[in-house]
Amino acid sequence: MFSSFTCSATCSRVAIHQQEREWRGGFSLLPRLPLPPSPLLCRLLLKPHTNFGSRGRIIACLSEASSEGQDEQRSAVSAALEESMPIKDLITIAACAVGLLTGIGVVLFNYAVHYLRDFFWDGIPSRGASWLREEPIADVWPKVILVPLCGGLIVSILNKLRDSLEDLSEGTDTVASAAKGALRPFLKTIAASVTLGTGNSLGPEGPSVEIGSSVGKGISHVFAWSGGKSLSLVAAGSAAGISSGFNAAVAGCFFAVESVLWPSSTDSFLSLTNSTSMVILSSVIASVISEVGLGSDPAFMVPEYDFRSPSELPLYLLLGILCGLVSLTLSGCTSFALEMVENFHKITRIPKTTYPAFGGMVVGLIALAYPEVLYWGFENVDILLESRPFVNGLPADVLFQLVGVKIVATSLSRASGLVGGYYAPSLFIGAATGMAYGKFMSSALSGPNPLLHLSLLEVASPQAYGLVGMAATLAGVCQVPLTSVLLLFELTQDYRIVLPLLGAVGVSSWIVSSQNKKKDAGNRLSTSGVKEASVNQYKESIYQGQVLEASTETSGVTDLCQMESSLCVYDSVGEIYQLAEKLTVSQAMRTRYVTVLMSSSLVEAVSLMLVENQPCAIIIDASGFLVGLLSLEDIQNFSKVAKKRGTQTEVDKILVSHVCHLVGKKCQAWAVTPDTTLATAESIMNSRGVNQLAVVSEHADGQKKGQLVGLLDRESISIACRAAATKESLGLFSENL
Repeated sequence: MFSSFTCSATCSRVAIHQQEREWRGGFSLLPRLPLPPSPLLCRLLLKPHTNFGSRGRIIACLSEASSEGQDEQRSAVSAALEESMPIKDLITIAACAVGLLTGIGVVLFNYAVHYLRDFFWDGIPSRGASWLREEPIADVWPKVILVPLCGGLIVSILNKLRDSLEDLSEGTDTVASAAKGALRPFLKTIAASVTLGTGNSLGPEGPSVEIGSSVGKGISHVFAWSGGKSLSLVAAGSAAGISSGFNAAVAGCFFAVESVLWPSSTDSFLSLTNSTSMVILSSVIASVISEVGLGSDPAFMVPEYDFRSPSELPLYLLLGILCGLVSLTLSGCTSFALEMVENFHKITRIPKTTYPAFGGMVVGLIALAYPEVLYWGFENVDILLESRPFVNGLPADVLFQLVGVKIVATSLSRASGLVGGYYAPSLFIGAATGMAYGKFMSSALSGPNPLLHLSLLEVASPQAYGLVGMAATLAGVCQVPLTSVLLLFELTQDYRIVLPLLGAVGVSSWIVSSQNKKKDAGNRLSTSGVKEASVNQYKESIYQGQVLEASTETSGVTDLCQMESSLCVYDSVGEIYQLAEKLTVSQAMRTRYVTVLMSSSLVEAVSLMLVENQPCAIIIDASGFLVGLLSLEDIQNFSKVAKKRGTQTEVDKILVSHVCHLVGKKCQAWAVTPDTTLATAESIMNSRGVNQLAVVSEHADGQKKGQLVGLLDRESISIACRAAATKESLGLFSENL
């Protein structure tokens, strides 16, 4: 239906459009139920939506029900348990179970890594990389090259097996699919054990986090929990993984908050406070299990260090800048290596499952000259920090070289398909950076022949800068600043280190986050290909928005997930993106909206926007074609500019065109067509920084422009996704959606 009316005696025209909503592609509203809806359905329909637009992510709209028929038995068990005790207590007990199982899993994982390391290296790691550096290359090259290569071959086989399980799981029954789903994380853990046991340049903490998150997801699956309940258990598992991996319970708690709870939905089933309490319990239990199984020693030996005076703080801030740049180098090198491997695969068509062997061989070749790049636990970090007895320290120039070669070795290890995390490499690179920086500053400011002599400045030992550099680099690479600060504070147990830590970590995180924002902005500009146009020219260019794809996913968040998958263990975005890829704009757009002409009165336009509770009005021409979009923000900005310029005009005489022309290029609108997917529309919103899109028909009267048919905003996308998830949970989701 279409209705319009004239608002006054003026020549302006303001209209409210209301059309019959059409749900195409087999998607329709929920059927009329003969009985009152169940409490489960009420929870599904009343669950509020969440907007992740500021982070460039698809909005969250989750279903809290399992698919039709497959969860009846588990749902019955869950319902019985929920009736016997409050749901909060039940999830708390489940979180404790997650901590227990994660602790056991991480202990077994570390045992496997240690056993493989002893088997392949035959005691060499206990002698240290310095011993290997002093040995003749002719005596050590077979083991140094062949052991990582052998590990890569084994990982290639395991990756191939994992891929085959993923392919076979499609189209199988529920039990077989669940079994294969549980086997894939197990095979990935085995692949990580082989990768690290053979010395390849990655770390164990990422796999430890994934062990915990897999346990949390498994328990959620047993009880048929999703949404906020599943989120709480995944966060508990992540905390347990870090807690047991570093033997640092406090850092594990903050890691879960930073990497899982904060980036995820804020409308969780449980509040952040309740989820945090479960995280704490899980982290403590996992830490206790780790101490029983692996001992109470910290992950690496904390060296003797000192702090001279508060006047050193500027030196630590400079170290933070250096660590931020090093972090960006590691992230950029990893992205380049991933792209290079992908292009190599497209050109040669060599199966990707063979690449880990090449990665292991390259790591071995690098280790011939720089054996410290091999992963032998944190023994090599102890060498850098000079915390092991009877070990000579490395000069500053060698330390700087190690930073570069470790970045290359780690990036190639990740790109080739070897399995492991970035936490240990980040700590290694940070230690080398801090030690080299500390030695250089000590020589330049307080050495026998200082380059600059400052009597008020006393330079601390290089070990202090090494410890601070570890935290600053970890914060920059993995973007977990609070976790980094608390990890080093928990391991050193020295309050004096807090102030330098906070300064360096803050600067490093700021540099990395600022650069990521610039990178995202550049991606948006290069993706859109749409130049700024004036309001009069805009009718010629609005349809260029249709070619925008979801390429903004190559943002800093996605790059971080590619580099360190344990930072993205709660993948609600992937589930929602699948729904958004199926739904089209025609299924979500609003068909009741306000339209105005350029000659319309501004007072009338605002009045209609307020009456209809709309934040904007769509500007059209006399033929009904899209011209632009007038928002309340544009009107507010117009009022401010008019006051500053001293413009005096009667309010009733102000037209829409005055607002659009006063401050340059205002009132612009981005358009999509009804058959555009919601995923693409959401990507356009994120890339252009808008919350509404005009919906236009593709062609009209043979012209290369279409008439206005609707309005799409983030809330309408959320409602469509929630409705689709509800239909899927009730078994009514059409296959031709």
